[in-house]
Amino acid sequence: MKFRALNQKIILIMFIMGLVSLGSGCATVHGPANEADPIESYNRAMFSFNEGFYDYVLDPVVGAYETITPDVVQTGVTNFFSHIDDILVMSNSLLQFKVQDFLHTFMRFVFNTFFGFFGLIDVASHMGLPKLNEDFGQTMGTWGVPSGPYFVLPFLGPSSVRDTFGNLADWEYIDPINLHLDDEKTQYGLIGLKAIDTRKGLLSINRVVSKATIDKYAFVRDAYLQRRKYLVYDGNPPREKPNFEPSSQEDLDLEDALEQELLK
Repeated sequence: MKFRALNQKIILIMFIMGLVSLGSGCATVHGPANEADPIESYNRAMFSFNEGFYDYVLDPVVGAYETITPDVVQTGVTNFFSHIDDILVMSNSLLQFKVQDFLHTFMRFVFNTFFGFFGLIDVASHMGLPKLNEDFGQTMGTWGVPSGPYFVLPFLGPSSVRDTFGNLADWEYIDPINLHLDDEKTQYGLIGLKAIDTRKGLLSINRVVSKATIDKYAFVRDAYLQRRKYLVYDGNPPREKPNFEPSSQEDLDLEDALEQELLK
């Protein structure tokens, strides 16, 4: 089954790369090209597709989930997936030789497992062990692997070439949902529930951005790339001269507010 799943992932990568080639070759974007986004035509088309999927499929499901599910259960679901993610954080902390961060997350995982009912309650954060953020995309960044072009994934949204392969590596070699669950129905159920929980956490930001920005695509792209650079450099990225000027003080205020939300 694992071999079949791996083949399916390879086929998916080839299909996505084919879409990239097709999109970049069949459409153009007016105006100066963004160096970080050389396939902007494809990315904008996929961004529009994803927005339609979110508006008409995923967001109604999230709304129903929020309506029928008690708040305490929703919090438990969020904590559970954060608990699983700590396994990825520990692994990538070691790969980056961040021993202190590994020990921090290891203790967090132990406390939440034994005193938080297997992660359903986040007791560790109240004990001075806040959640850290590490993944294999960040690990490759610390190794010197460049981000590569910005890349909007079908259904999943903003990414880059490096982060796309980083996410696949995390899923294939570290994520316990993939490695230790042989029942496909349970696996797909957890993946779907995680997608709902993740989208639920982004809805408030999405509403603000939709109302306050003229070009939502460009705003999301720039916020994503800035956040990933912030994470790779542990909050101290090298300063670069910006290649654009905000049009107003409102844009500056909105960018600062969104950055604070993303970096929580």
